[in-house]
Amino acid sequence: MTRKIDNIDRKILDLLQRDGSLSQRAVAEKVGLSQNALWRRLKGLEDDGVLLGTRTRIDPEPLGLDLTVFVMVRTRNHEMSWAEGFRKHVARIPQVMEMHRIGGDWDYMLKIVTTGMSGYDAVYRRLTTGYELDTVTGYFSMETMLEDRPLDVFT
Repeated sequence: MTRKIDNIDRKILDLLQRDGSLSQRAVAEKVGLSQNALWRRLKGLEDDGVLLGTRTRIDPEPLGLDLTVFVMVRTRNHEMSWAEGFRKHVARIPQVMEMHRIGGDWDYMLKIVTTGMSGYDAVYRRLTTGYELDTVTGYFSMETMLEDRPLDVFT
């Protein structure tokens, strides 16, 4: 990062996290900047890798994606080259929304969103094909109670 994030940057980030559809004019007015000054700040935040893009959230259920599974993976291989190969393997499975390398009793945690148990079984088979994994355990979400919260940029 080439510059320090100040309070105006934090206000901009907070607004955009809560409503990415806001126009630059609306954001500029809310933070007390001209549109040109806001554009320069947005460009700087992009260049510094703070702003990572804009996306539209989609409710998975109307699309038939009614099952969320958190998959815990344990392996005996902890070499970085193996981990990178496994990451690439997992990245080719579109139902995997997130993958985390974690500490504790497990090595990796994946968030999978798919179409019911048969969809999960297909993902499971694809996940475990070609990689020797010690243990793979799925935890099935019954209800999403909190998700996609904005980062607290003011702490």
